[in-house]
Amino acid sequence: MQLILLEKVVNLGQLGDIVKVKDGYGRNFLIPQGKAKRATEQNKAEFEARRAELEKQQAAILADAQARAEKLEGLMVQISQKAGVDGRLFGSVTNTDIAEALKAQGFEVAKADIRMPEGHLKQIGDYPITIALHHDATAKITVSVLGAS
Repeated sequence: MQLILLEKVVNLGQLGDIVKVKDGYGRNFLIPQGKAKRATEQNKAEFEARRAELEKQQAAILADAQARAEKLEGLMVQISQKAGVDGRLFGSVTNTDIAEALKAQGFEVAKADIRMPEGHLKQIGDYPITIALHHDATAKITVSVLGAS
C-alpha cells in the first residue's frame, strides 16, 4: 500500500514522502490516526495544495513541544513508595506514577511519552528518565524514588 505522509513518522519518513507500507499498518494505524492518506492522484494533488498549511501546522506543533521540553529539562520529581529495609520497593514506580507526579507540579505529560528503558523502577534512588514530547523534542528529568515505611 502506498501512502502520503501528512506528518513525520519515526522510522518511516517526513511530511510529504510517499512510502510503501504493509496494508495492516496503513489501514489500522496511519490512516485512522490522520498521519497518512492513500497515494491516489487526487490525494497527491490535494496534498500539494495544502502542503504549506501542513508544514506550518507541524512547525507550530514542534515549537510547542520544544518549549515544553525546555521547561521540563533538568526537573527533579520525587515519588514516595513503601519500601523494605534493603531499599527494594513493595511494587514499583511506573510511567503512570511519574505522569501523575509531573501533573502535580503543573506539567501535562502523557504516560506514553515517558521513556523508561530499564522498565519500572523497583529500588530507592535517583533515575534519569527521558520524556519524548515530539520526535525531535525530548527532555531529560530525574526521578527520585524515596522509601516510606
